[in-house]
Amino acid sequence: MSANPQNLPEITDELVRAIGAEHVLLDAADREFFAMDVYNFRELPMAVAQPGSLEEMQAVARIASAAGVALVPRGGGASYTDGYLPTTPRSIMIDTGRMNRVLEINAEDMYVTVEPGITWADLTAKLAEQGLRTAFWGPFSGLKATVGGSMSQNAVSLGSGNYGCSAETALSFDIVLPSGELLRTSSAAMDNASPFFRWYGPDLTGLFTGDAGALGIKARITLRMIPAPSHSATASFGFESYYDLAAGMSAAARTGVVADGFGLDPKLQQGQLGSASTKDALQAVWAVLKTSTNPFDGLMRVVKMAAAGKRFLSGFDYSAHYVVEGTTRAEVNAKLAQVRAAAGSYGTEIANTIPTVLRAMPFIPLYPILGPRGQRWVPMHGILPFSKLRDFHDRINKVYDDYAARMAQHKVEKAAMFTTISTNAFLYEPVFYWEDDRTAYHKRYLPQEYLDMLPEYPANPEGRALVKEMKGAIQDVFSTVGATHMQVGKSYPYLRGRQAEAERILREIKSAVDPQGIMNPGALGL
Repeated sequence: MSANPQNLPEITDELVRAIGAEHVLLDAADREFFAMDVYNFRELPMAVAQPGSLEEMQAVARIASAAGVALVPRGGGASYTDGYLPTTPRSIMIDTGRMNRVLEINAEDMYVTVEPGITWADLTAKLAEQGLRTAFWGPFSGLKATVGGSMSQNAVSLGSGNYGCSAETALSFDIVLPSGELLRTSSAAMDNASPFFRWYGPDLTGLFTGDAGALGIKARITLRMIPAPSHSATASFGFESYYDLAAGMSAAARTGVVADGFGLDPKLQQGQLGSASTKDALQAVWAVLKTSTNPFDGLMRVVKMAAAGKRFLSGFDYSAHYVVEGTTRAEVNAKLAQVRAAAGSYGTEIANTIPTVLRAMPFIPLYPILGPRGQRWVPMHGILPFSKLRDFHDRINKVYDDYAARMAQHKVEKAAMFTTISTNAFLYEPVFYWEDDRTAYHKRYLPQEYLDMLPEYPANPEGRALVKEMKGAIQDVFSTVGATHMQVGKSYPYLRGRQAEAERILREIKSAVDPQGIMNPGALGL
């Protein structure tokens, strides 16, 4: 890095000339907020640039490149792995929030091209006007999470049972390289071609999925579309133990008919899901009615939800929740029968309140970034083959047993959520809660009326340090069972245990596209 503090006025003046003073944030409070994620903060950047177009993004990149200043792209901020946190104060953050347009909906060729700052909620609503949808259509945090962030970090949730992770829906990217030059991938890289097809020789699109912004900045993203399914159905199951849950979820995933599937441990079942307000309940009921195929169907679903009340999870420590979708009622009923046969072999069917509400309101506010009692919150995760689920669970429980006394002393609690991906992978997500003070991130992202409902806590550096230590211990367990990760950012040890030739090629690619090493230093461990 060749920049020094004396460069700051000159660089910021150039940014102002390129994109306008109102889009160059220099106030310390703004810079602190944008350089913070759910869990962590590292360094305060020189400035936050908010380009409004591809050309402005290229201009920002050229300014940073000429000065030898790091470039750090940021999406919606719904992250917890340091992915967009600067590692040096000689950084310019690029907030993509102004680049939030749908550029093309091609209903004939079934693709949509968007800018990186559009949220999944906004994109889904826009496509729904034409009866269309992307295959993977976002994480539950899609009110804030952006398409660009999900492509850079990889994401799962809505549609992952049928269509895998976010990267599998990508067709093509326009990438702004650190030099400011533009790289197009897939069929869009050819003369006289559109971004309609990903596979033509080596997969350059795939190279930039999950790169945590280490290789370039996504300026345009093309995704594959499908007709929006006209019918869906839901089912939930209770399980006596984690082992039954894991077996039931694995069996259901292997059927290949699950659109969305996720599981909860006892702590999560008692947390946010057990503390819904009357206002939330009324909104959920209204959403169910609006999304039902006919008034009678909607009324019956609401009646069943009301009858279940908050008793729908009683009697079971673990639960799993499913959505299937299709073009006819007969199709979704047939798929639901397959799920029931698979999961029902290990558990008991219970009221389907949770998946019914989540299908009606798929994008939820970011309330879970604080715990149900106002605690700080951070998850982590690993993706495992079904054959490793028992071994990993036994190993992580040994970690929890070893730390039990210190967790109680420093007011740290644990939980877990589970998701299946396509027919062949299981995402195990340990979650930590601990009493601690709020950050600028929480105060800006959550409405004050919600914060006023929750208790506040004094700073708890011992609890914070314990969570960090336990995250490291659990990461070691993930590594021993060969788990992989999404949202690699700067938290997961991407290069640990990496085959030598794979690491060499990755470093050579990084050097080729980013010879100065200014593109999000530290991402992917580079």
